[in-house]
Amino acid sequence: MRVLHTADFHAGRSLRGFDRTPEVHDALTEIAALARTERADAVLVSGDLFDTANPSAEAEHAVFDFFLRLRDQGIPSVVIAGNHDSAARLASVTGLLGWVGVQVVAQPSANPADMIRTIETRGGERLVVGALPYLSERRLVKAADLLGGDTGAWRQKYREGMGFFLRRLGEGFTSSSVNMLMAHATMDGAVPSGSERTMQFDLTNSYTLSGLQLPPGAQYVALGHVHKPQQVSDAPPAYYPGSVIQLDFGEAGEKKQVNLIEVEAGRPARVHALPLASGRELRTVRVDLEHVESRLTQLQGFAGLLKVVVRAPAGTALPGLKDRVLTLAPNTLAVDLDAVQEDLALPELKREGLSLMELYERYHREKRGDLPDDLRAAFQEADELARTEEHA
Repeated sequence: MRVLHTADFHAGRSLRGFDRTPEVHDALTEIAALARTERADAVLVSGDLFDTANPSAEAEHAVFDFFLRLRDQGIPSVVIAGNHDSAARLASVTGLLGWVGVQVVAQPSANPADMIRTIETRGGERLVVGALPYLSERRLVKAADLLGGDTGAWRQKYREGMGFFLRRLGEGFTSSSVNMLMAHATMDGAVPSGSERTMQFDLTNSYTLSGLQLPPGAQYVALGHVHKPQQVSDAPPAYYPGSVIQLDFGEAGEKKQVNLIEVEAGRPARVHALPLASGRELRTVRVDLEHVESRLTQLQGFAGLLKVVVRAPAGTALPGLKDRVLTLAPNTLAVDLDAVQEDLALPELKREGLSLMELYERYHREKRGDLPDDLRAAFQEADELARTEEHA
């Protein structure tokens, strides 16, 4: 059996006012073509089909056209809702999507058996998918618990709740079928792209799952939520395929892909990364003010999208800077200023020789005036404590 795994379309995504939906549509057309050429028996989509709960008509067209292309090729699919999707909106079109071979699990059910989907392939094999859509921690950790517990306790309660669903989904696996798990969640050890941070998604503070919680009967775990392609568990093998295009400048340089899984009942899965070519390349260019023209002239053949960060002394008047940049590089979406403090840049006023307290006093004086005695004492105490812990 050959199964194609993808996730995180984010159709409707806008970057600094620039609509990325046409690029997402191109990527989905490319993925549908890969499903045909790679002879996929099924496609798994692990959430975040859309970027917002109320997507545009163009975003809906991009996603639904993808499923129609799969239908025309006779390839069924299983889809779960992600945190960016409106679960209710997807649930409302579940019946319609079912007519074109798309099985949608939009909302978690009190009965986990309702989240198990099966596909009978053209080769006579049976695929069982335990499909767990995004489940907000707010639905697993009640407000009363939050008021009375520490952060560690909240996260543990989240793990316990998710563990219940994962165990029950694993009970639907059979020895005669190919068994896979889908989830839109954060796994321990997942490495983020920069984009998750810009979308207020910080993996260091997120509610996470342990690989030990994954049902051992799963031959492959199809994850969504993290945009950087990666494997996060060996047993069972669990993968994020990542987003289908570089969604923002935090993902610049990342190679996008989908996963092709070759597997049969009772045998280990073989996972192959299939690279994607769609989507414009994103690049951040950092340049000193006096070198703007020469640096951007070198990039005039770059066909992607740019973010230009100009370094200049703090307080420098920069009238017309954005127009200068756009004239040289019309494909620039953002022009940001990186102000350099002159007192730290000039040789006679470098940081060398100044204590941490002296640096802080200087900073406070420039920003807010003289440093109060109580704040100086508090800073000194914190500094001493940090030094003590460092050498403990």
